[in-house]
Amino acid sequence: MKTTAQADLLRALPSIDELLRSADLQEIIAREGREPVALAAREVIAKLRSEIKAERLGEHELQLALAGIAEAVVREHRRQIQYSLRPVINATGVVLHTNLGRAPLSAAALAHIAETAASYSNLEFDIAKGERGKRDVHVQRLCAALFGGGEDRSTVVVNNNAAAVLLTLNSLAEGGEVIVSRGELVEIGGSFRIPEIMAKSGAVLREVGTTNRTRIADYERAINERTRLLLRVHRSNFEIVGFAEQPGPEELVALGRKHKVPVVEDLGSGALFGMRAAGPSGEPTVLDSLAAGVEVVTYSGDKLLGGPQAGLITGRTELVKQIRGNPLFRALRVDKLIYAALEATLLAYVRQDNSSIPAVRLIAAPADELRRRAEKISQEISGCSPLRCAVVATEAVIGGGAAPGATLPSFALAVEIEGLSADDFAAGLRTAEEAIVARVEDGRVLLDLRTVFPEQDAALARALSHCAGNLH
Repeated sequence: MKTTAQADLLRALPSIDELLRSADLQEIIAREGREPVALAAREVIAKLRSEIKAERLGEHELQLALAGIAEAVVREHRRQIQYSLRPVINATGVVLHTNLGRAPLSAAALAHIAETAASYSNLEFDIAKGERGKRDVHVQRLCAALFGGGEDRSTVVVNNNAAAVLLTLNSLAEGGEVIVSRGELVEIGGSFRIPEIMAKSGAVLREVGTTNRTRIADYERAINERTRLLLRVHRSNFEIVGFAEQPGPEELVALGRKHKVPVVEDLGSGALFGMRAAGPSGEPTVLDSLAAGVEVVTYSGDKLLGGPQAGLITGRTELVKQIRGNPLFRALRVDKLIYAALEATLLAYVRQDNSSIPAVRLIAAPADELRRRAEKISQEISGCSPLRCAVVATEAVIGGGAAPGATLPSFALAVEIEGLSADDFAAGLRTAEEAIVARVEDGRVLLDLRTVFPEQDAALARALSHCAGNLH
């Protein structure tokens, strides 16, 4: 219920028409048009009205706000016409940060997107035959080079790995049972749960084993005339340690062949190369699964593969053809931008030029190099009082639902400003012109160099200096 004082303050707010007649807004209205400026004015007035109703704005504060209301409208208009999606510097130490877009694209991928998207392309056109073709060919030839298998193995692409799993289950197991270990009934970010995606696919979940131990005999006892698939789900974002047991893919494949039931593996992370050289080991690769005889493997394009968001389905041609023939495939397929980025990324692997892929490069960066870069930045900002900065050893993670138990040795800038909380400092860095996303630990802002590109070091130093001056 509004008080009399609140009602008086609300009446003091100008109408939109009155505000737009202000001399201070005539220049921007002439340049940008009346309606866009009116939209900004409505937002400014709405914010003031909300502040008054919440009793956060008194008479004196309102007078100050009204004195600068034209400038507020101009600022709001500028904010509204800016891109919402913008680049940020990732200083969190999480390489495949889902909220920050996961894998950054390579220069080759960006160039190929620009080249093919700025004009027409042969996305679905066979140039040699002069007739309609299939968009799968742009990725299929490269996957064939990477995984082998000749005509017996094919690959199709949909918009993410969740879609790949859904499409595969719906195509191969609708109306039948799919056997899954209880220890693999995972949930990933965004509440994507295997049981729920199974239900949406029209397949029936048949759980076997226990959370920590599932034996091959558990699978075999569950196989019946309604069994359509044996599903293996990689625990990509958590680990089960201690008293645990899980059949390997080879055992599951042997069982599937014995009973003529295909084995499908949701690999998730999409590693195409062994991670040992880059740091962590033990992360299964797509080639490992295919070599073990898994009939169909689903995996992400924007995780350890280092490409755009996509879901790839690679496997026995007969089964992949059945998946591609599903009417859902058209609803889930990807466009020319994704194909361009994915083709360039896969081509780098074919050329064995893994280091050209940014995510791979970040994971493999030597810790000593990160320390040297951190020390150089620390020296550059050493005179920026009241900023205090120290170089500290820390641990980064791969993230994005990959190698959950693995850490990467790293170095970070531990930064603080006397009299300013770490949370406020971190917020200032996020809202700076060159936005920086960091983490807060032990009352300090940590900027982990593992996920900062070397060419961003200067911007990092510049933003720290600027924030130190503005926030103190």
